[in-house]
Amino acid sequence: MSEDALVAAAKAARMRAHAPYSQFYVGAAAESTSGEIAVGANMENACYRLGVCAEQSALTAAQQAFGLENVARIAIVGGHRTDTAGGNGAITPCGGCRQAIAEAAGRAKADIAVICCDAAGEAREHYTIAELLPASFSLDPDAAGG
Repeated sequence: MSEDALVAAAKAARMRAHAPYSQFYVGAAAESTSGEIAVGANMENACYRLGVCAEQSALTAAQQAFGLENVARIAIVGGHRTDTAGGNGAITPCGGCRQAIAEAAGRAKADIAVICCDAAGEAREHYTIAELLPASFSLDPDAAGG
């Protein structure tokens, strides 16, 4: 799948976010090594701690659809609800989502590519999860941060 198609899937997921408190809509699309896509969006709750980030939502869907061990890359698109033109810069995953992506990378035994975008999907920054979280926690006692 092309990068543009993966970002488009994240943009479509973003429009299905539930963010009545922050008005900050985020969508994510995780792609498998075979090109399958699983999407997610942020879901806020009046008890903020119970909300779910788009990346976590997409990874949960990916686990069900094709398994975390098959995640190759993830695209993230976000911005204010009314922002569809972009121009506010690419967003990056929060610390908890970085850890979740890092754990998927551990399962996949690969450094997952992370495509960070603005609301329009036009401003893009490319990272690997190791660049975004170089000392992640790991189930592997021999891994850095383990």
